[in-house]
Amino acid sequence: MSEVYANRRSRLREYFNAAGTAAALVTRPANVRYLAAAVPQGSVLLLGSREDLLVCAGPPEERPYEGRPDENLRLHVLSSPDGDPAVAAAGLAMAQGAETLAVEEHHLTVARHRALALVAPGLRLADLGAAVEQLRVVKDEEEISCLRIGAEIADQALGELLESILVGRTERHLALELERRLVDHGADGPAFPTSVATGPHSGRRGHRPTDRRVEEGDFLSVCLGATYRGYRCEIGRTFVIGTSPADWQIELYDLVFAAQRAGRESLAPGAAYRDVDRAARQVLDSAGYAEALPPLTGHGVGLEFDEDPQLAPAAMGKLDACVPVTVEPGVHLPGRGGVRIDDTLVVRPEADGGPELLTITTKELLAL
Repeated sequence: MSEVYANRRSRLREYFNAAGTAAALVTRPANVRYLAAAVPQGSVLLLGSREDLLVCAGPPEERPYEGRPDENLRLHVLSSPDGDPAVAAAGLAMAQGAETLAVEEHHLTVARHRALALVAPGLRLADLGAAVEQLRVVKDEEEISCLRIGAEIADQALGELLESILVGRTERHLALELERRLVDHGADGPAFPTSVATGPHSGRRGHRPTDRRVEEGDFLSVCLGATYRGYRCEIGRTFVIGTSPADWQIELYDLVFAAQRAGRESLAPGAAYRDVDRAARQVLDSAGYAEALPPLTGHGVGLEFDEDPQLAPAAMGKLDACVPVTVEPGVHLPGRGGVRIDDTLVVRPEADGGPELLTITTKELLAL
């Protein structure tokens, strides 16, 4: 794996060197992990003019984290744990003879940016922009393997919950149980706060679980994800509590399922982000639910839960192969509830079988 991280750093170096910058400082945690493997909390990465350094507030063995940093990186540990690794890295860059330093301005606070300028007054600070985030969009097969395992864990946790008694239990209790099951099956933890929504809450995007209890006849919407070796996936399903769904529940579920299928089938290398969104959205628009739709149909996943690309009406850009995304249309009807169906998939060309579905729990409308 060391070669993988070295290649990533090399690609980033080509980018900022071409912009006339001799060195770069990466501070955003997910970006540091992408370029340096698992690192102590708060670490920063200096891609110097002479040497690359992982600058840490303390030794790796004294910090809780999964895995170890890339063995080809030299560690620079601060003499005081109260020091700022980013400020120290700026001084190290100047000591290496760099005249310019590209920084992630979108991540640095104003105070931290000023501190860099004070410690290294001879350095001209430039903006690295979202260069690392752009590198992260297309995943290699090792990254996809981590997402696949995370999806398997989430599927397993959800499947076990569905086999238990649900009536009378609270949304909060069910969410906590799901998160415990994720860890029991090998996840680092949940990819995001687990959402369990019942009755009038169902179908609401990002719903925070409450003490409302599951009742017969409810829609039950569950959205969860597992983090595995830092990589995060998502799955969402909607079920009916009881033996016979109401006609309106069947009709709404079938409609959202058709929208989700249209979005999934539109995933292909070269497809415009907005076209994927449109494929799912127009199914629901044509049925009169335009006002009830979320702002986007899906998004990228990886070391962060919500990353590029964004599958939204105004999104610019086209999909590449090996880009993992969610497809998650939903409809929420105030006072009644609604439906969400979320999957994590990897964009693949038609010759390779088309989009690879990572989350495989059934999308049948089950009565539990």
